[in-house]
Amino acid sequence: MIPTSGSYRLANARVHRSLTPGLIEPFDVDGFALAELAVADGKIASIVAHAESKAQSDAIDLAGRIVLPCFVDCHTHIDKGHIWPRKPNPDGTFMGALNATGADRAARWSAEDVARRMDFSLRSAYAHGTKAMRTHLDSVPPQEEISWPVFETMRERWRGRIDLQAACLLGIEGVRDKAWFERLAKRVAAAKGVLGVVTYMVPDLEELLDQVFAQAIEHGLDLDFHADETDDIAAISLKKIAEASLWNGFEGNILVGHCCSLSRQPDLEVLDTLDKVAKARLAVVSLPMCNLYLQDRRSNGTTPRWRGVTLLHEMKARGIKVAVASDNTRDPFYAYGDLDMLEVYRMATRILHFDHPVGDWPKAVAATPAEVMRLDGAGTLAVGGSADFIVFRGRSWTELLSRPESDRIVVRDGRAIERQLPDYAELDELMV
Repeated sequence: MIPTSGSYRLANARVHRSLTPGLIEPFDVDGFALAELAVADGKIASIVAHAESKAQSDAIDLAGRIVLPCFVDCHTHIDKGHIWPRKPNPDGTFMGALNATGADRAARWSAEDVARRMDFSLRSAYAHGTKAMRTHLDSVPPQEEISWPVFETMRERWRGRIDLQAACLLGIEGVRDKAWFERLAKRVAAAKGVLGVVTYMVPDLEELLDQVFAQAIEHGLDLDFHADETDDIAAISLKKIAEASLWNGFEGNILVGHCCSLSRQPDLEVLDTLDKVAKARLAVVSLPMCNLYLQDRRSNGTTPRWRGVTLLHEMKARGIKVAVASDNTRDPFYAYGDLDMLEVYRMATRILHFDHPVGDWPKAVAATPAEVMRLDGAGTLAVGGSADFIVFRGRSWTELLSRPESDRIVVRDGRAIERQLPDYAELDELMV
C-alpha cells in the first residue's frame, strides 16, 4: 500500500548490496540485507539497516520483500518492435531476420507507423519498471530522415518517465560513403545521440573503424557497436574495435553488443581480445534471449548446441563493464519479449549462470548500464536520489526468479504508478 503522496517509510525491505551503496552490513550469502527506506518529496530520504531502524507502527512492513532500483535497458530496437504479425522471420535465422526487417522497413516504416510502435514499446517497458533505455535506430537512407525526428518527439513526450537515448544503426559498409556518413554523424550529434554501426569482417574494416572513431571524436559522441553476432570463429571485430579505440586515443564511452563468436574462439585468441578490450575500457552487453533464439539455429532437424552468449564472466573478472539487455521485441530478430528487464535478468541467470554466487551480477541490469549511458543516480538506491524502485513479492532470488512477478509495484518519484500494459489489439490496424 504505497501512498500516492506525502512521506512514508518501508520497513523490512530486502535490498541488495550491489545496488544500495553506503548501506552497512550485515548482508546474507546472496548479498541481501533487511533495511528501512524513508521516502519524502519524491526522494529517498534515508536507508538504514533493519537492526538500526526504530520500530514505528506507521511504517509499511514489506515482510522481507525484495526492493530493487528501476531497470536500465541499454540495448533495444523499439523502431522495429512488434512488426512480427505482418513480417515474421520465415526460418528463424539471422539472414531471415535481416531480409524480413529490410523488406518491412522499406515498405511500411512511415513516421506514424514507427511512432505508434515505439510508444507501445515504451508503455510496456515503463509498466515493467524500466527507467532508462537506449534504442538503436535503423539509419540506412532514407529511414534516418524519418526515424530520428520521431525519436526526438518521443523522447520529449516520455521525459520524466523513461530517459531515452538513441544510437544510429547501419552496416559498417555504409561508412564508405564518407560525405553521407559525416552528415549522419552531424544528425546524431544534433539529436544528442550515440554513433553506432554493425561491424563485419570486411577487408577494409580497420579503415572504416578509423572513420567511425574520427566522426565520434569530431562531434563528441559516444560509440555503440553491434559486433560478431555469429558463430564464425573468424569474426574478431570486437578485438578490432578495441585496437581502433587504442590507436585513436578515444576517450568517450564505447558499448559493444553481442560478441557471440568470442565464446567459440581458441583460448589464446580470447585472452588477447579480452586484454585489449580491458585496456581500451570497452563495455560489453550480452543479449541472451535474442541470441539464444537466433544463434546455432539449424535447418537439418538437429538441436542447437551452444547458447549464443559471450564471455561475461571472463570479462567481468578483468574489470570490463558488462550488462544484459532486452534487444529485439516481437520482430524478425526475436519473436517474443516484452521489454521486461526482470525477464531478461531471469533468463540471463539461467543461460549465463548469474548465480552461486550471485555476487554483484544485479548491476548488469541497473547500475552498470546507467554508468555506460552516463545517467547519474540511475540504477541504484541511494540517499538523496529519486525514489524510483520496484517492490516485488519475492523474498529471495529463487522466489523472485521463479515467477513473472506480474503484480510487482513500480514506484516513480515516490508514488506507485498505474501498471497498465498496452493491449496488442491497439496495433492491429498497423498489421494489415
